[in-house]
Amino acid sequence: MRPFVADLHTHTIVSGHAYGTMQEMAHAAAHIGLQLLGITDHAPGIPGTVDAIYFRNLPHAPRLLGGIELLHGSEVNILNDGGLTLDERTLSCLDYAIAGIHGHCYTDAGKVKNTDAVIRCMEHRKVRFISHPDSDGFPMDYPALVQGAKAHGVALEVNNSSLRHPNGRPGCFDHYREMIPLCMEHGVPIIVNTDAHDTTAVGDFTEAVQFLQQLDVNENLILNNDLTKLKQFLLRP
Repeated sequence: MRPFVADLHTHTIVSGHAYGTMQEMAHAAAHIGLQLLGITDHAPGIPGTVDAIYFRNLPHAPRLLGGIELLHGSEVNILNDGGLTLDERTLSCLDYAIAGIHGHCYTDAGKVKNTDAVIRCMEHRKVRFISHPDSDGFPMDYPALVQGAKAHGVALEVNNSSLRHPNGRPGCFDHYREMIPLCMEHGVPIIVNTDAHDTTAVGDFTEAVQFLQQLDVNENLILNNDLTKLKQFLLRP
């Protein structure tokens, strides 16, 4: 499998339950040879994270630290109506958003309504990725999810942290076994991220690589094994 050049779902101490600074995470990424690091701290709605003003100031954050290029985003919470927990003004300050369901902000509404909420959030132009759509706690209609991602030009995440700690997202292996072949069938891009909450996890895709190799995944669908392909995806209108 071609090596990954970027990790676009990571958290710093700003998220309130992570353990590295932006500078420390960047140096860790550079040390293992990544070319691009995305910092995506949790949006309001998660206990302990920052106010929206932090994200509105991201256009002034460093673009290069420790020899590695940085992108500044947020993991934004999806609400039951498909809305997001950052307003339009704040979202406009991000390079991208990775949107995900979290129990602090969302009540399980069953497979159909959960999927509808995720697809509705894809309508926002900053939402480029859906984080960890993989848990029994928030079941998904994967054929509909994949079709929605295709229609909106959004990539679905394979989350290494889910695979490393499956008790936290029960059912993740089985759900990815259903989702990934559908992505390959319909040409929907995949982003493989670590969801790192400390420096030791940055760029460590071990579990995801082993799993994807078992599925014989089409590597052309993976965005972060080629920097040009990834940037073209992120920067499209």
